[in-house]
Amino acid sequence: MPDSRITKLAKVLVHYSLEIKPGQQMELRTSPLADELSLAIYAEAMRAGAHVVIQNSLPGAEEIFYRYATEAQLDYVSPLHKLTIESFDAIMYIEAEHNTRSLSGIDPKRIARSRKARAPVSKILLDRSARNELRWCFTVFPTQALAQEAEMGLLDYQEFVYAAGLLNEPDPIAAWQQELRRQHQLIAWLAGKNQVKFKGTNIDLSCSIKDRRFVESAGKYNFPDGEIFTGPVENSANGWVRFRYPAIYDGQEVNDIELWFETGKIVKEKANKGQALLTALLNSDAGARYLGEWGIGTNYHIQRFTKNMLFDEKLGGTIHLAVGASYPETGGKNDSGLHWDMLCDMAESEIVVDDEVFYRNGKPVI
Repeated sequence: MPDSRITKLAKVLVHYSLEIKPGQQMELRTSPLADELSLAIYAEAMRAGAHVVIQNSLPGAEEIFYRYATEAQLDYVSPLHKLTIESFDAIMYIEAEHNTRSLSGIDPKRIARSRKARAPVSKILLDRSARNELRWCFTVFPTQALAQEAEMGLLDYQEFVYAAGLLNEPDPIAAWQQELRRQHQLIAWLAGKNQVKFKGTNIDLSCSIKDRRFVESAGKYNFPDGEIFTGPVENSANGWVRFRYPAIYDGQEVNDIELWFETGKIVKEKANKGQALLTALLNSDAGARYLGEWGIGTNYHIQRFTKNMLFDEKLGGTIHLAVGASYPETGGKNDSGLHWDMLCDMAESEIVVDDEVFYRNGKPVI
C-alpha cells in the first residue's frame, strides 16, 4: 500500500518549497529508484499549472563517466543544463542512491576537474536563487542503499526520513512555519553582530560576520530542513577545527578532518582517511581553501548521524562549516566550484558573539 506521506510530501514540495505558479517552467531531476515520489510531484506540479521537464538519471552512469571520460569530456558543460539554470523558474532535485560508494575508486582529481568546469553554471544558479528568480529544492527518497549507509533497515529509515520532514504532523506546512518563526528569533539576535568565537572539545576558532546576513532554512531549499546559515568574512577565520563526523564527497569518505586557518585561508589540512581527496578538493581553485558558510543545525527531530549531509547538517547540537562557495544572499563573496559541508559536534562547546554567550553545549541560550 502506498505511503500517504509521499503524497503529503509532494504537496509540501510543490506548494510550500517551490511555490509553483501556473505557467512556470520546472525541471524535475530524479532517478528511476524514486518513481513513486517523482510521479506524485509531477502530478502535483501539473495540477498547479507548471510546464514540467523530467531529467531521469541512469543509476551507475556517473561512475562510468568519471572512469572513462577524457579531459575534454571532464571539461564539458551541457548546454541543456546551462539553459535550465539560466531560464527555468524552479528545479526539484531528488536523490535516490543505488550505491552510495559508487565513486569510491575514482581519482579525486578527476572529480575536482569536472566540478571546476561546472563552477560558472553553479554560480549562475546561486545568483539567480539569491535574486529569487529561480527556486530550487533538494530532497531524498528512501532507498536500500541510503538506509544501509545510515545503518538502518529500510522501514526504520523511511520513518526517520518522514519524521525529519515533520510529515507525521497533521499539518507539516504549519509545523515548518513554526520552525521558521524560531529561526527568525535567532537571526534577529545575530543581526548586526561582528566577532564570533567557537571554543570546545573539537574547535578553537574565531571569525567575523560583520555586515553578513543569516538566512533561515525551514523547508524551502532543502527538505527536510532546519538550520540558519551565513557566510563568514572571507579573510577572518583564525584557529583550528576538528570534524569527528565523517565528511562524504561524491560517495568517498574522509574521516577525522582537521583544518588550520590563518587570515581566512586553510594553511594546513589533515585526515585519518581520504587525505588525497581532501587536499585535491581544497586545491581545486583559489576559493576552495576559504570558508563559504557557517551553519547551525536546528532540527532536533533528527537525532542521529546518517552519512547524508542533507540530514546531518540540520542535526540539532551541531554546526557545519563549508569550504568553497558562499551563498550570495548572505553577503558572502567567496567564489569557488566547491561547496563542501563538514559537521562539527558542539555537545561540549560554546559560541560567544560580541562577548555574549549565544550557544552552549548543543543549544542556543538566547
